[in-house]
Amino acid sequence: MHLGHEAYVWLAVGALVVVTVLTRSFFLLPDSEPKLPGWLWRGLRHAPVAALLAMVVPDVFLSNGRLLADWHDARLFAVGAALAYYLVRRNDVAGTILVGTGTLMLLRLGFGWP
Repeated sequence: MHLGHEAYVWLAVGALVVVTVLTRSFFLLPDSEPKLPGWLWRGLRHAPVAALLAMVVPDVFLSNGRLLADWHDARLFAVGAALAYYLVRRNDVAGTILVGTGTLMLLRLGFGWP
Protein backbone atom coordinates (compact mmCIF):
# COMPACT_ATOMS: atom_id res chain seq x y z
CA MET A 1 0.00 0.00 0.00
CA HIS A 2 1.47 3.29 -1.08
CA LEU A 3 0.54 6.47 0.76
CA GLY A 4 0.79 9.75 -1.06
CA HIS A 5 2.72 12.73 0.23
CA GLU A 6 -0.44 14.35 1.57
CA ALA A 7 -1.33 11.25 3.57
CA TYR A 8 2.09 11.29 5.23
CA VAL A 9 1.62 14.94 6.15
CA TRP A 10 -1.76 14.22 7.76
CA LEU A 11 -0.32 11.20 9.54
CA ALA A 12 2.48 13.35 10.95
CA VAL A 13 0.02 16.06 12.01
CA GLY A 14 -2.17 13.48 13.73
CA ALA A 15 0.80 11.97 15.54
CA LEU A 16 1.91 15.42 16.69
CA VAL A 17 -1.59 16.17 17.98
CA VAL A 18 -1.65 12.93 19.98
CA VAL A 19 1.80 13.56 21.46
CA THR A 20 0.91 17.16 22.30
CA VAL A 21 -2.38 16.25 23.99
CA LEU A 22 -0.76 13.46 26.00
CA THR A 23 2.15 15.57 27.22
CA ARG A 24 -0.02 18.60 28.02
CA SER A 25 -2.67 16.62 29.87
CA PHE A 26 -0.17 14.57 31.88
CA PHE A 27 -0.36 17.02 34.79
CA LEU A 28 -4.17 17.18 34.67
CA LEU A 29 -4.67 13.44 35.20
CA PRO A 30 -3.62 13.00 38.87
CA ASP A 31 -6.17 13.77 41.59
CA SER A 32 -3.60 15.41 43.84
CA GLU A 33 -0.75 17.85 43.38
CA PRO A 34 2.52 16.12 42.43
CA LYS A 35 4.96 15.69 45.28
CA LEU A 36 8.08 17.62 44.34
CA PRO A 37 11.02 18.37 46.62
CA GLY A 38 11.19 21.86 48.13
CA TRP A 39 14.34 22.77 46.22
CA LEU A 40 12.54 22.05 42.92
CA TRP A 41 9.53 24.21 43.88
CA ARG A 42 11.89 27.07 44.78
CA GLY A 43 13.73 26.64 41.49
CA LEU A 44 10.52 26.60 39.45
CA ARG A 45 9.59 30.02 40.86
CA HIS A 46 12.41 31.48 38.76
CA ALA A 47 11.57 29.66 35.52
CA PRO A 48 9.45 32.44 33.91
CA VAL A 49 12.10 35.10 34.53
CA ALA A 50 14.84 32.77 33.26
CA ALA A 51 12.88 32.08 30.07
CA LEU A 52 12.30 35.80 29.51
CA LEU A 53 15.99 36.56 30.03
CA ALA A 54 16.99 33.77 27.65
CA MET A 55 14.97 35.48 24.92
CA VAL A 56 15.85 39.11 25.67
CA VAL A 57 19.58 39.07 26.52
CA PRO A 58 20.85 37.82 23.13
CA ASP A 59 18.67 40.35 21.31
CA VAL A 60 20.00 43.19 23.46
CA PHE A 61 23.72 42.48 23.37
CA LEU A 62 24.11 40.89 19.91
CA SER A 63 23.74 42.39 16.48
CA ASN A 64 23.92 39.98 13.52
CA GLY A 65 25.42 37.35 15.82
CA ARG A 66 28.21 39.59 17.10
CA LEU A 67 28.59 41.60 20.29
CA LEU A 68 27.70 45.26 20.01
CA ALA A 69 30.76 47.27 19.07
CA ASP A 70 29.26 50.67 19.90
CA TRP A 71 27.52 51.78 23.09
CA HIS A 72 25.33 54.23 21.13
CA ASP A 73 22.56 51.70 20.76
CA ALA A 74 18.99 52.32 21.92
CA ARG A 75 18.75 48.78 23.31
CA LEU A 76 21.44 49.44 25.90
CA PHE A 77 19.75 52.61 27.12
CA ALA A 78 16.39 50.82 27.26
CA VAL A 79 17.96 48.10 29.42
CA GLY A 80 19.47 50.79 31.65
CA ALA A 81 16.10 52.51 32.08
CA ALA A 82 14.36 49.20 32.80
CA LEU A 83 17.04 48.22 35.31
CA ALA A 84 16.78 51.59 37.07
CA TYR A 85 13.00 51.20 37.28
CA TYR A 86 13.34 47.68 38.65
CA LEU A 87 15.80 48.80 41.32
CA VAL A 88 13.32 51.44 42.50
CA ARG A 89 10.14 49.34 42.23
CA ARG A 90 11.00 45.72 42.99
CA ASN A 91 8.69 42.91 41.86
CA ASP A 92 6.99 45.03 39.19
CA VAL A 93 7.86 42.95 36.14
CA ALA A 94 5.14 44.47 33.95
CA GLY A 95 6.30 48.00 34.76
CA THR A 96 9.90 47.06 34.05
CA ILE A 97 8.94 45.68 30.64
CA LEU A 98 6.84 48.76 29.85
CA VAL A 99 9.61 51.19 30.84
CA GLY A 100 12.20 49.29 28.79
CA THR A 101 9.94 49.01 25.77
CA GLY A 102 8.81 52.62 26.02
CA THR A 103 12.40 53.86 26.24
CA LEU A 104 13.38 51.74 23.24
CA MET A 105 10.45 53.01 21.17
CA LEU A 106 11.10 56.63 22.16
CA LEU A 107 14.76 56.45 21.21
CA ARG A 108 14.19 54.55 17.96
CA LEU A 109 11.03 56.17 16.66
CA GLY A 110 11.32 59.57 18.32
CA PHE A 111 15.02 60.25 17.91
CA GLY A 112 15.98 57.84 15.12
CA TRP A 113 18.58 55.91 17.12
CA PRO A 114 19.74 52.57 15.74
